Amino acid sequence: MKNSGVCPKCGSHTVACVPDDAHRYLANSICMTKTVTVERIPVTRYVCCDCGYVENWVESQAGRNKIKKNYLP
Repeated sequence: MKNSGVCPKCGSHTVACVPDDAHRYLANSICMTKTVTVERIPVTRYVCCDCGYVENWVESQAGRNKIKKNYLP
């Protein structure tokens, strides 16, 4: 959905992008709790407005690297 703008479940083109900063309490972020200070990794949601299917994406490579460093063995 992120790249095509098409829902993989129903084929709709009505896909909304909800950025991480749109959340009042930032509930969709990934909190890095294994570090000394709490750090949040933003997560963007892509929502099909017809069937409700949702995809979550960590858009930045830096964020993905931090997750890899802290959560992979």
